[in-house]
Amino acid sequence: MYKKITLCVIKIIHSKKYIRPTEIVAPAAVCALLRWVGTVYVLDRLRSLKWKEGRSKNRGNGWWLQLFEGMDRYVALRPGERVLLSWIMTIPDSGYMMENGSIELPCTPEEEKRIVLELSRRAESNLREGNVYYVVSTRWYMGWQKYTGQPVGVFTFNEPPTEAPTSSAADRPGPIDNSDLVLNGSDGADPQLLRTVEEGRDYVLVPKDVWERLYAWYKGGPVLARKMISAGDSKQFHVEVFPLCLTLVDARDNSQSVVRLSKKASLHELYKTVCRLKGVESEKARIWDYFNKQKQTVLVVSNQTLEESSLQMDQHILLEVQIDGFWPSGFGMDSTGNDLALVPVEPLRSSVTIAGGPTLSNGYSSSYSSNIYGVINLSSTNGDMEDGYESSRSMTRVDRGGLAGLQNLGNTCFMNSAIQCLVHTPPIFEYFLEDYSSEINRQNPLGMHGELALAFGELLRKLWSSGRTPVAPRAFKTKLARFAPQFSGYNQHDSQELLAFLLDGLHEDLNRVKQKPYIETKDSDGRPDEEVADEYWRYHKARNDSIIVDVFQGQYKSTLVCPVCNKISITFDPFMYLSLPLPSTATRTMTVTVFYGDGSGLPMPYTVTVLKHGCCKDLIQALGAACCLRTDEYLLLAEVYEHRIYRYLENPSEVLGTIKDDEHIVAFRLPKNGAELTRLEIAHRIGENDNLRASERKLFLTPLITFLEDPQSGADIDLAVHRMLSPLRKKGYSSSISIRNGRESTNGCSTQLGPGTQSAENCESEEMSINSLSFHLCIMEDSGLSRRRISKETVIKFGRVVKVMLDWTEREFDLYDASYLKDLPEVHKTGLTMKKTKQEAISLFSCLDAFLKEEPLGPDDMWYCPRCKEHRQASKKLDLWRLPDILVFHLKRFSYSRWLKNKLDTFVNFPTCNLDLSNYVKSNEASEGSHVYELYAISNHYGGLGGGHYSAYCKLIDDNRWYHFDDAHVSPVSEDEIKTSAAYVLFYRRVRGKPNGAVGEPSHGYRAF
Repeated sequence: MYKKITLCVIKIIHSKKYIRPTEIVAPAAVCALLRWVGTVYVLDRLRSLKWKEGRSKNRGNGWWLQLFEGMDRYVALRPGERVLLSWIMTIPDSGYMMENGSIELPCTPEEEKRIVLELSRRAESNLREGNVYYVVSTRWYMGWQKYTGQPVGVFTFNEPPTEAPTSSAADRPGPIDNSDLVLNGSDGADPQLLRTVEEGRDYVLVPKDVWERLYAWYKGGPVLARKMISAGDSKQFHVEVFPLCLTLVDARDNSQSVVRLSKKASLHELYKTVCRLKGVESEKARIWDYFNKQKQTVLVVSNQTLEESSLQMDQHILLEVQIDGFWPSGFGMDSTGNDLALVPVEPLRSSVTIAGGPTLSNGYSSSYSSNIYGVINLSSTNGDMEDGYESSRSMTRVDRGGLAGLQNLGNTCFMNSAIQCLVHTPPIFEYFLEDYSSEINRQNPLGMHGELALAFGELLRKLWSSGRTPVAPRAFKTKLARFAPQFSGYNQHDSQELLAFLLDGLHEDLNRVKQKPYIETKDSDGRPDEEVADEYWRYHKARNDSIIVDVFQGQYKSTLVCPVCNKISITFDPFMYLSLPLPSTATRTMTVTVFYGDGSGLPMPYTVTVLKHGCCKDLIQALGAACCLRTDEYLLLAEVYEHRIYRYLENPSEVLGTIKDDEHIVAFRLPKNGAELTRLEIAHRIGENDNLRASERKLFLTPLITFLEDPQSGADIDLAVHRMLSPLRKKGYSSSISIRNGRESTNGCSTQLGPGTQSAENCESEEMSINSLSFHLCIMEDSGLSRRRISKETVIKFGRVVKVMLDWTEREFDLYDASYLKDLPEVHKTGLTMKKTKQEAISLFSCLDAFLKEEPLGPDDMWYCPRCKEHRQASKKLDLWRLPDILVFHLKRFSYSRWLKNKLDTFVNFPTCNLDLSNYVKSNEASEGSHVYELYAISNHYGGLGGGHYSAYCKLIDDNRWYHFDDAHVSPVSEDEIKTSAAYVLFYRRVRGKPNGAVGEPSHGYRAF
């Protein structure tokens, strides 16, 4: 179906100088009709429309204009004529028609980019709970990014936009296609996301206003709307991509249905939804927490949220309906075959004591104490206790304790792995199995009021007392989400990050220091290291004193040296674990073309060998040595894409993994004072003939970069371009530079045609250099959308970067050899006969050496020198000074950058016993004890980023046997099997030394400090 709409009235002024109209003026009615589209945009669109010569029956010869395809008639214009035009346009009913009947004209790629950026910034400045976001396939969104000239993978609503090429050969994407994100066969009215999708990799989240614009331009779907919620006590905002999915079991007929609600929804909303779904009155309904298909507790109608009620993704809830005033007495059979009788609303709590406590079977006690509720107020909600255990009172381990697995509650393997390593740490489980209630610090503003320690202690006791029955850590996960909302939801996280949070949180909850004194640290000032180290440790213990400090915290020496005044600053800082880099012995060859920024030589490609997992600093050093870089020069790396500078690689710490083998990298030799000068980018453009319009001329060749000193006019740019092209001058031509009135200029058009002869073209070039610019140059605005021709007298507003376009004519091709700027080599051309390299292996000691080596601080981590009174890029050296009883090594397998996420599967050869660190400890005090350690736990990570899996190897000290804890599954494993490339976090415990220096028993003096 088609509609005819009166579009608008436009006044067109037909220029007398040119036959083709050059100015089109749009009245305010156009803007009002198009609403958010500006007048300038309308003019740009109309200027780009096609004019063609023709003959009108009534007006004779002239120019014909068809503004839109489907317009009823052509409009004829003759030179010098001013005409008021109005027309009727026929458009499809489903084309660009808005809901209110106005017309939605298609935007240019640049306009779409601008609109999305503005709407995204507005949304980011107005974050609040309840805001609606939409899930969009990354595959489709990246196609839109390429179409609008944005760096692929940079999401404008998450971070500031970066400069990108303004032109792109990418086609306009088709309708929005989210089909790769949803389950096949899911309800079209309520499509369900695949659980395996990950933000960034599979989908992006766009604000509501952005979605409405994208949908108006492209249509498509399916539509996947999600709401923003606030998580935890800190009220952190995040979009709930996966709402809570509950399986509702109807006790009347055993039927099952799915209920989806936000985890922030209240129990009142749950009752309302279930009763509406089942058609029952809320007064006659009762819903049970039916986790593991066992009645746990009744969910009482209240404002308590589903998350606070410890309801988990995909768990069951049970609906019972009152009949004739009576509740059903049972429902089906439980997992043991017993009738499921009515269970009290309040779960019964067992009285577990140091001795004589009830034997536990399947997580439940066979006897109950009537006075248990008066012992200690552990929490405020029913769901805070794992099966109702008192978590701070003393208890004993049952035989064969510590072999219980942890149920996976939905991508919680990272949490299970870290917890198993902690609960199998001897000083930790011994502490939490005793009565630690007196050490709970509820007043510490840095802690969690003791609730995290209670939840962890309760979970530890459950694991050490339930035999081999898997434990569901629901209450602990609820506490974790409350105090650390970054771990809420059902996404995969990092086990080491969770471990760091747990150790810090447990320390603050169990800190014996109730009032922390203010202590001002002193500089070393040349004092002996032993004296300064002990002073720092006393200061630290005066504010931090807990079982975590006793067991896990050591001390290292940090030495900073100012590169200017050589000021030395020495501090002694505590550490909880050591994050060790994985030094790589693997290398890669990279080919980079080096250009002279002053035009003093021809470009030259260099192939260098660098560490595969190195950084841009390594590449720059290798290139500098290869091209004999002078001491007053530096190299500026850049990527060239489609004959433009796509991005600069100015961060020396950026990993080389961001540079792909098929990319084209260039380096420019520039003066070291170039940072204070104006950078000039020179792009090259050519068309088939000079009659082509600017928009139809194509880019070619490699862009050049130089610097301008005190630029004032277009003549300065012209001279800089001449200087950069001078090495390319063909053999038959030569050029020299002279100084006129203190400024550079070209002179001399000598040729090798013969003595006393000059080429006419060269003489013409000399005349042009006097009266006009030597080249056809256009200056590009910051946006890259508009260009203007510059002349010799043009006064140019110079900024940090000036971009110009050089139009190559026949003259340039005659004078210069453009072949030197063509066909940049790729970074690495993969050969067909490449040898497969074996998987590299490194030792734990080489990782420790890399951690302790001296290196300069990064530019974003400058040190304030008290002597220079300025921030300096100082060198930093770490040394181990005091080692803890439990030493944790974190192997840094994951690397993240703006462009890349990477995991290293390098095999690290670590000792399982007799790890001797004596040579690494700089303290000479014998009281520190043995520096020999043995391994007792490993947190493993298998697979890649996002889709990997965590497990743990733990050693039961009493049995001297290793076990594999893979969520709920626990199985014995030999010591030979635990050393794999999946090892991520290593847990060592100190071995007590014997008088003769031999290695003896493990240390149990975890309060030695």
